[in-house]
Amino acid sequence: MKSLVIHAARDLRVEDADTPVPGPGEVAIRIEAGGICGSDLHYFNHGGFGAVRLREPMILGHEVSGRITELGEEVTGLAVGDLVAVSPSRPCHACRFCAEGMFNQCLNMRFYGSAMSFPHVQGAFRQVLMADAAQCAPADGLSAGVAAMAEPLAVCLHATRRAGPMLGKSVLVTGCGPIGILSILAARRAGADRIVATDLAGFPLEMARIAGADAVIDMAETPEGLAPYAEKKGTFDVLYECSGAAPALAGGIGAMRPGGVIVQLGLGGDMTLPVQALTAKELSLTGSFRFHEEFFTAVSLLRKGLIDVTPFITHSFALDEATEAFEVAGDRSRAIKAQISFA
Repeated sequence: MKSLVIHAARDLRVEDADTPVPGPGEVAIRIEAGGICGSDLHYFNHGGFGAVRLREPMILGHEVSGRITELGEEVTGLAVGDLVAVSPSRPCHACRFCAEGMFNQCLNMRFYGSAMSFPHVQGAFRQVLMADAAQCAPADGLSAGVAAMAEPLAVCLHATRRAGPMLGKSVLVTGCGPIGILSILAARRAGADRIVATDLAGFPLEMARIAGADAVIDMAETPEGLAPYAEKKGTFDVLYECSGAAPALAGGIGAMRPGGVIVQLGLGGDMTLPVQALTAKELSLTGSFRFHEEFFTAVSLLRKGLIDVTPFITHSFALDEATEAFEVAGDRSRAIKAQISFA
């Protein structure tokens, strides 16, 4: 089989490897679609992010779907030929955080395509993947591309859970990449009344309108675009901060009403915060990191047609076009979600 391996920044290779066989409780999956995530782009462009650096070649990818080709012993509820979305969240179920049900904080997490530990956890951008049956969410009725969108959607469902009750709330989304767009969809499905989205580029804001944002603001053209929302102590109940940029967070805090909730999803490095405003408005700042059980909810919502991600899969490339795929995925003037087809 072939896999997509990053060796160093800008050194991405399609390599051959032996095809393994599934063990007990595992299934073999012929991968059909894989979405390029922001973390994949960090490895491709910079060889890592923050203190997390590549120290050995690593197969990229964690947003994948495919069809089961073989069942290991003791597997029930799945069949050869099933289309499944594969959750990359693989907690140990033995550490203290797993015991508390905080699976996304697992001390021994084996999240696909991650250089956080050494040896690195190899990713899912390969033609055949062995996965635990428990990772597989049946996705029949969906396209492979849509099924692969379950992973980033699960990130946003987890953030929405962290934000608390959403019914009737006014929501601000800063940063309209894939996570920002899917946060709009998740917030609306959870009952948000008004959603305003900001970004620094026109194309992501067009996509935010398609996702259902009531208003969009190009902060590059109108840096004071949030000023009307900051009057009389602010407007928004919830902020999804998806850019990881300090100016976006600071501007969002100014537009929040007292008692509001800020959910930080964007990972852009440490920031200086307007703590005075945060304190005076009694705002709650909460982080949101990955997901676990929300993955299966994401697939369920997609299969029921309650969330439509199709317009945001803007590009699909063959495996031998992987380098071009990564170049396009990082181009915010034309891409939201670029995927690689392994079929």
